[in-house]
Amino acid sequence: MSTLADVAREAGVSKATASRALMRPELVARPTLENVRAAAARLGFQPNRAARALTTGRTGMVGLVVPTLANPFFAPLVLGAQRAAEETDNHLLLTVSEYSAEREAALVARLSEQVDGVVLVAPVGSDAALRELADRRPLILVDRRVGRLPAVVLDTASGTAALVRHLLELGHRDIVYVSGPPGSWADGRRRAAMAEQIEEAGARLRVLGPLPPTFDAGIGAAAELPAGAGAVVAYNSYLALGLLHGLTAAGLRVPEDVSLAAADDLTALGATVPSVTALDVPVEEAGALAVTRLLEVRDGTRRTVRTLLPTRVHPRESTGRAPGR
Repeated sequence: MSTLADVAREAGVSKATASRALMRPELVARPTLENVRAAAARLGFQPNRAARALTTGRTGMVGLVVPTLANPFFAPLVLGAQRAAEETDNHLLLTVSEYSAEREAALVARLSEQVDGVVLVAPVGSDAALRELADRRPLILVDRRVGRLPAVVLDTASGTAALVRHLLELGHRDIVYVSGPPGSWADGRRRAAMAEQIEEAGARLRVLGPLPPTFDAGIGAAAELPAGAGAVVAYNSYLALGLLHGLTAAGLRVPEDVSLAAADDLTALGATVPSVTALDVPVEEAGALAVTRLLEVRDGTRRTVRTLLPTRVHPRESTGRAPGR
């Protein structure tokens, strides 16, 4: 098994320089850092993270708390976070809160003993609870905004407003929003943004839910659509797929009878018949950026960080002109 001394000899530097390069890379010139890392890779040397924690006060671990792994929305976010952690020689520790504020708080408290900071995705805890958690360790929120706490927010509120404008331009005046899980901060912002667009146009917005963001819930929602609704916006792509299936089973044509759109585009919506109008959401970018911002906060290079990532409408076959328009 290779040792630090072996790495130093291989790189042609002192043991102290090799140690700094592997434990405190910010203190070493880039050419030396790359030389030492290359030597360590050739020898298969892995630095002792426990020793690094004692030396630097850092564990090299980043905590990531997501509400569920059943929703495919979070898979690219986890991949983005993992990529950003690996690129900075950190490791990702993933946990699942199951949409529980109590479990969310308990996980962050437990992680705080093991990691340098936590990325908390779509948290459901109160503002006060999240501020308290942020006092324990550096904390970055994803898809939630609380005062001046650092956050990366996917702008699906503006995106769903743009979906509504698209439907209004097609002549729709009775629009249904099939909403997401209870307590979702993003869902509340989407509703408000859509309602504002609807009110300005003198149209009507009706809401079904809250509902779990699942295919089966979408099928159920299709059977509950109020009479006269000419267009539907779904909280996510799985609800949209369920709605498409349920509407088709009920003998309703999309978009001839009902136009359909989704507030994300994370499944094969472009391959359905008809393909579904949806919102392009940079989920993987959000995961990577959240880890990057967390490390910047940890290192003291940033304090308050709030980043809004834009989304855009991808029109497809499932939205058409309102009958008679």
